[in-house]
Amino acid sequence: MEKRYVIVTGMSGAGRSSVLKMLEDMGYLCVDNLPVRLLSKFTKLIDLEGDDSKQVALGIDIRNLEGLAELDRTLDTLEKEGYHYEILFLEADSNVLVKRYKETRRNHPLALQGRVDKAIEAERVELSFIKQRADYILDTSHMLIRELKHEIDRIFLGEEEYENFFVTLLSFGFKYGIPEDSDLVFDVRFLPNPFYIPELKPLTGNDRAVYDYVMAAEQAQIFQKQLYEMIRFLIPNYITEGKNQIVISIGCTGGKHRSVTMTRALEAQMKRLPYTVKMEHRDINR
Repeated sequence: MEKRYVIVTGMSGAGRSSVLKMLEDMGYLCVDNLPVRLLSKFTKLIDLEGDDSKQVALGIDIRNLEGLAELDRTLDTLEKEGYHYEILFLEADSNVLVKRYKETRRNHPLALQGRVDKAIEAERVELSFIKQRADYILDTSHMLIRELKHEIDRIFLGEEEYENFFVTLLSFGFKYGIPEDSDLVFDVRFLPNPFYIPELKPLTGNDRAVYDYVMAAEQAQIFQKQLYEMIRFLIPNYITEGKNQIVISIGCTGGKHRSVTMTRALEAQMKRLPYTVKMEHRDINR
């Protein structure tokens, strides 16, 4: 069996250490922050010594700043010699990264005594060339650890072709405001409202009675079908333009009945597509 070499890289604070631990649990030989100038020697040493490990993962980040300039050339040389590294790039929104640094009280590698947000943008520029040649891009902005683990399993344990696109379906109530991170927002307040049915009012779109009531309406069936077709059309075009994730927000008045129902209906349809789909109900318990 041919060895599998993986480089885990990306934005500081996006989850590189967590991913390396996950790969280690899968049996990968993991080395973090190996100097780039040693990458070629390390690869050949592992190969020549006949190491039993069939899978190797290396963490490379902005701490390797001087060596990053050599990474492109080093990887090209290794490929010519018959070695191929897959690159997993971990991405996250800048505001999320700033929040993570504040919560952990850690210093960004480029910040020193300066501002974290400026350091993050500088890092984004420095790592842009690695992102361009990455085999997998994961945006961890809205991921829990278990969701990140699921994605790593899909990439490195699954046999299906992996798509670098992450879809968040988010139900919400307009009375609480439109989610700030929305890419697309849809209003389903035109659908029949279970709020005015006494026996349905205390329930939510997660309950069968509410779901059936909303989806029984002809306009709900038409809207669901046309929304799905539009999203199926849009995603490949977003991918062409370089996006790797999208947040689709569906709102009703309070975020408990119609929006939850339509989000569930859309999520069931989108399971047919080769993308990672996550569903959240922001206001369901308000």
